[in-house]
Amino acid sequence: MESLVHRSHNKLIMAKSTKIVASPPPKDFEAGLTELENIVTSMEAGKMSLEVSLLAHKRGVELLQYCQATLQSAQQQVRILEADTLKNFSSTNIDEK
Repeated sequence: MESLVHRSHNKLIMAKSTKIVASPPPKDFEAGLTELENIVTSMEAGKMSLEVSLLAHKRGVELLQYCQATLQSAQQQVRILEADTLKNFSSTNIDEK
């Protein structure tokens, strides 16, 4: 019985096992997005067994949640920064200086 063991160098690694191994979180947003894209590509190829497809889907959901949370955090940080730095812009302010 095949199962998804882990990701190495952005490729899905398959091995004989009956255990589901917990996947570590990606090191950063870009790594998570790349892994997610690779999972989608692999699943679209249609060459995975049902069990491996389900495990890949589970990992994809984890990565999607990680990426969404990371983006939401970044958006919140931008909102906070903008609230402190952005002022109403008008051409008269520039002309006065």
